[in-house]
Amino acid sequence: MNKKNSFLARNTFCILGLPFDAVDLDDSVSSISSAVDLSEPCFLSTPNLNFAIATQLDTAFFNSVIDSDLSVADGMPLIWVAKLLGIPINERVAGSTLFDELSKRPRDKKIKVFFFGGQEGIAEQAHHKLNEQSVGMISCGFYGPGFVSVDEMSATAIINEINHANPDFIVVALGAQKGQQWIQKNREQLKAPVISHLGAVVNFVAGSIDRAPVMWQRLGVEWLWRIKQEPSLWKRYWQDGLAFISLMLMKVLPLAIYDRYLKRKACCKGCGNIGWLANDNKVVALAGCLRNEHLSPIKEFLSSILDQAVKEEINQNLMLDFADVSYIDAAFIATLMLFQRQLEKRGRGVVLLNLSTRIERILKFNNVSQRFVIEK
Repeated sequence: MNKKNSFLARNTFCILGLPFDAVDLDDSVSSISSAVDLSEPCFLSTPNLNFAIATQLDTAFFNSVIDSDLSVADGMPLIWVAKLLGIPINERVAGSTLFDELSKRPRDKKIKVFFFGGQEGIAEQAHHKLNEQSVGMISCGFYGPGFVSVDEMSATAIINEINHANPDFIVVALGAQKGQQWIQKNREQLKAPVISHLGAVVNFVAGSIDRAPVMWQRLGVEWLWRIKQEPSLWKRYWQDGLAFISLMLMKVLPLAIYDRYLKRKACCKGCGNIGWLANDNKVVALAGCLRNEHLSPIKEFLSSILDQAVKEEINQNLMLDFADVSYIDAAFIATLMLFQRQLEKRGRGVVLLNLSTRIERILKFNNVSQRFVIEK
């Protein structure tokens, strides 16, 4: 697979409508360390339940997760859903835990961190505290833009100041949607290999807020601790909780039941395959049971489509014909979302043709029907 399109080789799964990498804490630490050491771009997103809910109504926010190089499940509700659906994502990878792990692991060359955002004075406090305490990191700078627009905090002078500090890892703390938007707007101009919105990290490092005890985190009640520390968060958690209950009742539980039913039927047997329906690089037929263990050749094929879109400057939409597809799983759905986004960047769209009621139902219960153009 072309290295440029290697993101399709990622082991990703769809949970509550977002793609997540099936990685644990050690895998994530290794990925970030490798990106720093090799100076390879890595946009890290750490979606939690709030991300999954907010991205349903905010396409730009959704695209920021799709565009990430690494997307980890930062929330116990996501892990509970994964277990219920049989998705092999078993460990929560909190952004703050990942940062802390990188900070406390000794390195010959420390990771240079730049803190961007946070409340007034917090980034500076985090800068000094990190340099006093960390054996794996060193802060090379900080900047507090204040409560201004994304455009204002994207001024050339600000970007130049960050680049001049020569960081390996930019930690952004602007509020999730605003932070992801700022990263999307400026990631091409920023020279740091790793960049991520890790809002609470700045506060934790600065010592202005204490993180919940490990047992609270494991039980999935860290939100109670956060409300105790920051009472203003109660409204967000209340709304997220109601939305989560709705998702469980309307999407997750029906999917769990339906998926178990399908797996007992012959429709989940056999492997997936692909083929051209036309020789104009426009219509592709998919067939069989499209599940994680069968996706390698399909991912290779989709990667070749992306290469062709660049080399041959094809601008028609790509039609994917599902007439002979008997089943799709969360891994295929995540791959399809990643592929569609990259094809859109190359000036093409994706249209799904001839979906059976079964496949439409699977997409609906995975909370992704609205992400695709579907034609009968």
